[in-house]
Amino acid sequence: MNLSRRNFFKLAGVSAVGMTMLSPLEAFYAKTANGGKVPRGIGYGPLEPKMPENADELVGVIFNGIDIGSQPLLQLPQGFKYTAISYTGQTMDDGALVRGGHDGMAAFDGPRNTIILVRNHELNANNSTGLVGSPRYDQIGGGTTTLVIDSRKRRVKKHFVSLAGTIRNCAGGPTPWDSWISCEETLTIPAPNNTATKKHGYNFEVPATADIQIAEPIPLVAMGRFNHEAVAIDPKNGWVYQTEDEGNSCFYRFRPSKKRNLRAGGVLEALVIEGMPTVNTGKNFLQYKNRPLPVKWVKIDNVDPATNDFTASVRYQGQSKGAAIFSRGEGAWYGNGLIYFTCTNGGEVGQGQVFAYKPNRHDPNRGTLTLVVESTSSDELNFPDNITVAPFGDLFLCEDGSDTEFVIGVNKKGELYKFAANAINGSEFAGACFSPDGDTMFVNIQSPGITLAIWGPWRGKKD
Repeated sequence: MNLSRRNFFKLAGVSAVGMTMLSPLEAFYAKTANGGKVPRGIGYGPLEPKMPENADELVGVIFNGIDIGSQPLLQLPQGFKYTAISYTGQTMDDGALVRGGHDGMAAFDGPRNTIILVRNHELNANNSTGLVGSPRYDQIGGGTTTLVIDSRKRRVKKHFVSLAGTIRNCAGGPTPWDSWISCEETLTIPAPNNTATKKHGYNFEVPATADIQIAEPIPLVAMGRFNHEAVAIDPKNGWVYQTEDEGNSCFYRFRPSKKRNLRAGGVLEALVIEGMPTVNTGKNFLQYKNRPLPVKWVKIDNVDPATNDFTASVRYQGQSKGAAIFSRGEGAWYGNGLIYFTCTNGGEVGQGQVFAYKPNRHDPNRGTLTLVVESTSSDELNFPDNITVAPFGDLFLCEDGSDTEFVIGVNKKGELYKFAANAINGSEFAGACFSPDGDTMFVNIQSPGITLAIWGPWRGKKD
């Protein structure tokens, strides 16, 4: 299996020929006026409850008193179908059980008409509900599982634990060299009130392979110890952009010493908006919507704090040098030549924002940052978390808010539309990503833990 540069561009939502689909940000978001409500798009039309195509296989699978084979799990637009390909409690090919807390994912080309899907599990340390496997980093808890999927039938052929002993593996991101970076959203350190034997708060690399194996659990220390959420990699140079799930987080860049070798160390930096030292982008920032702001980067000196004191944290170090503050940085994805990332509760009404970072190819210490979406009400967008970029350029945002949860699309005009709704409970969506051929969206309902494959007329939008 080889995730070629061409296929990575496909996975990232751009053509391999060039990234000119949305070259000026103004062309992508021109319709959104500063300070106004986010415009609504038609998208694929109204949503309707739909049964999974494999409902017969799911009858008798019960979570919280609900038989998931006897009722719709999703609401989708007309013409779209889905299957529930994996769920908590199944026995995998390595003998371990599928555990809950399904979170970030990415899909890769596999051998012999297969797709390899690597999936995070956002679980705390717990011997009875964690992922079991060896080698493992520390206690039984979170980690990743890998699913080998028949690309034509959209059915799991094989699945197994692929990372063990980590904690709260929230999101992460794919690399152009056939691996998944899994992020720990925790700052756990050994203490009398826990069972940890090692420090946590790191990234881990998991090969995207169809062979049953557990990744060597080596923490990528140089990428920083903090409440990691997601990463997005620029395939032009292999630099890694990282989000942090804190109310006063930073946005980071990691420049590896060796391309395609994150274990070899490198330089960790935080983003500074020029002329706005330590600005809080989560408040009073709507005035800058759709305005590319010049940025620079400052170095983090101590990437591996021994304690969890704020004054020792990497974000404190960055903000002491003028780094911008973001309100709970979460999902991140590369696409359209940009690094997109979400801030779950940023904005004037605290309902969420989406930013886009554009690298400067001529001066690596420069670039621009643009606020491209800011929700003005929970009806528009309610706590965006994971994000992905479709092969046709639209953004898809997984809500982690309240009441009914949606997957929200953002089209080329900057209009928001509802693509999918959780029809079974109030759990968040997580891990949205597309198959390398662009025909299938994979997404999780985090609790009780169901992975879904959705397909249909992707290029038949009405906007």
